[in-house]
Amino acid sequence: MSSVIRPYGDTTGDGMVQVSFTLPIAHDKKAEGAALQLAAKMGLDPAMLVHAKQMGDGFTFFVVYGRVNHLVELDKVQVVERDFPLLSAKEVNTAVKQKMRRKLSVVGATIGTDAHTVGIDAILNVKGIAGEKGLEYYRELKVVNLGAQVTVPDLVEAARKEKADAVLVSQVVTQRDAHLHNTREMSAAFREAMPAAKRPLLIVGGPRFDELMAGDLGVDRVFGRGTTPSEVASYLVHRLITQKAATAAQEKAVK
Repeated sequence: MSSVIRPYGDTTGDGMVQVSFTLPIAHDKKAEGAALQLAAKMGLDPAMLVHAKQMGDGFTFFVVYGRVNHLVELDKVQVVERDFPLLSAKEVNTAVKQKMRRKLSVVGATIGTDAHTVGIDAILNVKGIAGEKGLEYYRELKVVNLGAQVTVPDLVEAARKEKADAVLVSQVVTQRDAHLHNTREMSAAFREAMPAAKRPLLIVGGPRFDELMAGDLGVDRVFGRGTTPSEVASYLVHRLITQKAATAAQEKAVK
């Protein structure tokens, strides 16, 4: 496969793309002209306006279709690949029971002013998502879902009380990078409150997170959109059981 590709619209490699955006202007001919001007400055040539609709007082939503000359260099694309095996619920339960000899404790929440629990509920609640049951379904996992708008101090205290092995935080509200600020505040609070040896895994997820930013945000893992409960459960086993066992074996061999 070629390492350089172009967008596909009507024919292979024609460079056609479709973009949508909102401008703070009422819908009229001038607004449509402004949308096309913006599209041209974005590199769409020619740009065609295919949809425009006023959204409330003084805002218009646009969809523009056009050609770009940009190329995608696949060799330079960076992503976070799954570096652990995907386990079934039975395999997760067996690993936890045999290796930890206690239930794996998980605390979850949305933090700050974020009132959207759809993300954390999809991972934690029994009903789950996309045909998969959430972590509450796993009999060897003890799950505490704190719900929405939890303060960082309350989250740290709950993690301490539950002796959490992992803390899962979902962030959907992203205006003014609220999800990034909240995550950095959380990771700093856990570093201050607990020594590294007793600190739980810190895991965040949401549709606008960049999975490459885990280190910058001070967390152990970032999960993006489309993440399923089995992926999270498998990751917990990988980090808390498999990886720890491998590290212990290496240290023993060195001695």
